[in-house]
Amino acid sequence: MSHETDNRQYEQRRVEMVIEEIDHKEEKLYVQSAGLKQDVVELRQTFWDDVTVNLEELDDVIETQESIKQQAALLSQKERFHGKINEEIKTLQRLRNAPYFGRIDFIEEPGIEKESLYIGIASLMDRGDEDFLIYDWRAPISSLYYDFSPGPAYYQTLDSTIHGEMTLKRQFIMKQGTIEGMFDTGVTIGDELLQKALGNNASTTMKNIVATIQKEQNKIIRNERSKLLIVQGVAGSGKTSAALQRIAYLMYRYREELHADNIVLFSPNPLFSSYISNVLPELGETNVRQMTFLDYLRKGINESIAIESPFEQMEYVLTQMDSEGYSIRMKSMEYLSTIDFMQLIDAFTTELQQGGMEFKPIKFRGDTLITKEELEEYFYSLDKQVTIPNKMEMVAKWLHQELLKRERKEMQADWVMEQIELLDKEDYMRAYHQAEEKFQSSTVQDEERLLRKYMVKRFFRPLKKRIKQLEFVNILATYSRMFTEWEPKAYIVGWKEIRSQISADLAQRFLTWENATPYLYFKGRLLGASEDRSVRQLIIDEAQDYSSFQFAYIKHLFPYTRMTLLGDINQAIYTHVTKDNPLIPAEHTESHERITLTKSYRSTKQIVDFTTYFAPGDEQIEPFNREGGKPELIKVQVDKDWVTSLLMSVEEQLENGHETVALICKTLEESKRIYQLLQDKLSVHLVNEETYSFEKGVLVLPVYLAKGIEFDAVIIPDASADKYPSESEKSLFYTACTRAMHALTMISIQEPNVFIKGTPEELYNVKS
Repeated sequence: MSHETDNRQYEQRRVEMVIEEIDHKEEKLYVQSAGLKQDVVELRQTFWDDVTVNLEELDDVIETQESIKQQAALLSQKERFHGKINEEIKTLQRLRNAPYFGRIDFIEEPGIEKESLYIGIASLMDRGDEDFLIYDWRAPISSLYYDFSPGPAYYQTLDSTIHGEMTLKRQFIMKQGTIEGMFDTGVTIGDELLQKALGNNASTTMKNIVATIQKEQNKIIRNERSKLLIVQGVAGSGKTSAALQRIAYLMYRYREELHADNIVLFSPNPLFSSYISNVLPELGETNVRQMTFLDYLRKGINESIAIESPFEQMEYVLTQMDSEGYSIRMKSMEYLSTIDFMQLIDAFTTELQQGGMEFKPIKFRGDTLITKEELEEYFYSLDKQVTIPNKMEMVAKWLHQELLKRERKEMQADWVMEQIELLDKEDYMRAYHQAEEKFQSSTVQDEERLLRKYMVKRFFRPLKKRIKQLEFVNILATYSRMFTEWEPKAYIVGWKEIRSQISADLAQRFLTWENATPYLYFKGRLLGASEDRSVRQLIIDEAQDYSSFQFAYIKHLFPYTRMTLLGDINQAIYTHVTKDNPLIPAEHTESHERITLTKSYRSTKQIVDFTTYFAPGDEQIEPFNREGGKPELIKVQVDKDWVTSLLMSVEEQLENGHETVALICKTLEESKRIYQLLQDKLSVHLVNEETYSFEKGVLVLPVYLAKGIEFDAVIIPDASADKYPSESEKSLFYTACTRAMHALTMISIQEPNVFIKGTPEELYNVKS
């Protein structure tokens, strides 16, 4: 029997032993869980039996309250313990199929016996809770597996650096408790393990990558010191996966102080949010607060104002070139995305201290209590040295006092009694008792007075709430004045046309995407922007698509938050935002740490070699050595041949075993047209910005919704010269092509686009 066979048998016996321990612990926990569940049920049923209730004397009341408190605390403790046991059971169930994926042998000091460390997605102790059978991949010692080859190695603990020698690094592929592959390697992760992981079909949800984390990805994951971490990663380099593992690592490392509510992830679209939603639960962590930046803006603006989405903006840019006002809109798009425009808002806000603030009248039951002119007069009577947000709070207090006066006047109004008479008996008695409790005093004598007071308070409550929320400020009307009546001191190219277009949009209560962040920033300048101090970690994916204004606003909102920015400047499809983007090293001066990922793992070597030729940026792109077929260009002459070629291409990819075949179009308009063309001929799904998840099969979608997602096969239905005619669309075409894992097909009617023509013909196959 060979040495390799001996090793394989030894390792398999150990896996079986570990699974036995998992089964033993799971059975023990199930018994505990059942007992605790019964205790919780009984405690709930007999809660008041064990509480001494006595309300005759003050001391008795205090004793009763303490008795209830103790009983509630006991119930809460048992419920928490029950929940914790259930989480432990789930962890064991996750471990059972593949308990670990790696082994390292480490000698801490010469003369000390080597220790074999097995690494998996969670820690597992032996039956006596003395030794680790498995180390969590996030444990300090586990970093050896990701950062070193056999030889001298070290790892950081909380207190010191531990040096030693790694004598073995072994990697496993397991399924259902059986070792299917085992490799001893001298590099971080052996090609065999990666080939196995990357050669599978694409999934509808992203999987964790803890078994295949590369050394450069591990730097992202375990980075604790940087207030701003910038990751520029080429397409398919695993930057998003690494960011999610980073969240899991930080939640493990700072378990007592960092929770899911303290972490926010800005993702590019709802589909992507769904795509990555399973990663953290797979690792035993709760999903963090995840939203798109559009969601964040809508929540902050919180008014009956329509907001253009970034995808609608992109659709406008790509499809409305011949429309009236297009060139003005493009200038507006560029200017409103800059820090210069933020400074213009600041200048306008400063001048509002002198005049120009717009207010809404305070109305009650159709009557105007306080006119907007009275509000303006009071506001400008306040000390000019006081900031605008503080003045607004002072106005709110003044209004509250004015409402109290009005409440007293309304007490005897006929409408009050009419409302009381409309109450049914049950509501009447409830109102009476609430009034009696709330307004008891020597001056309140009769039932009618009690109820009148109660009813007036109830009707004034919504108005008081709106005043407390400063809704008496007419933000939209004030913002509009910046584009109608106010003249900037500095000269702005094209300002006359830009302001005219924007004021027309605002009159329709419509905010373009480039104007949504400035509007919310302006709102904060008037009412006071609430800095979100609860957020400890902010992760922004697809950071190349954020404008300078948006970045500045985010830093303004989260001044004490550690940030991780992930993106690829090659995929900057929003052309107006690339200037001053922090992913570009030369343009970024703020103190930060930068990590660049140049190796692409998603696509085959042939696809990466092809797409590298028209990658927009200057970054080196290194393909992972996974072989596949060359990209294919199908040239047709007429539309009829194009439809036939498209159908044949889809059928060919499905026959080749590809489970997700994406027809990636330039726009949603094109996507809808192709979907309508194909829906009667095969099973096909249209993806739009309202799509929150997708199933395997044939998908049709615009390129801007495909970002961050990967597919077994990608077909570009129209890669013609007239579809991608200009250099400005290079990022779009590059992004579409780099979604492919195993196969890429491009169809062109007559001449292909300039990016394909500029690529050496030996890198792709041509079919006519």
